[in-house]
Amino acid sequence: MEALAASFIAVVGTLLGAALTHRFQLRSVERTERFTRDERLRQERMDAYGAYAGALVNYRRALVGRWFLEHEDGTPEECRQARAEGYELRSVAQEALFRVQMLSPDEALVERGRRTLKRIDQLHKAHDRAALDRLRDDTRAMVTEFVTAARDALG
Repeated sequence: MEALAASFIAVVGTLLGAALTHRFQLRSVERTERFTRDERLRQERMDAYGAYAGALVNYRRALVGRWFLEHEDGTPEECRQARAEGYELRSVAQEALFRVQMLSPDEALVERGRRTLKRIDQLHKAHDRAALDRLRDDTRAMVTEFVTAARDALG
């Protein structure tokens, strides 16, 4: 009878040990998968935020160039090309903003990105050089603030 009880306890202990080991392994796998998923999402956000900031800088540069062509010494053809480049780069920035909107859980960051794009849209409309310089300073600061906020959002 003692041998039967000892065998029963051994079998129950083995089964309990196997069940606990299985549970701990599942939790470990789930934790690893969650970490991998979170890290992949963080990397995608970083890529999206960086791409958007780069698109803003390129769009900003194009509009400043357009302003100088239109107000100083550009030929009609150069002005037309500058307008076309501005339209193209605005589309690139808008697409990058859509990606930020899809990936970012931080609505304040998305709104900051929208405001920055709207402000950059005004660059080529400056009526004189002083207004352009103010807008350039404002938009440079806004892009920097977006990048800083994005970095902080990434943790």
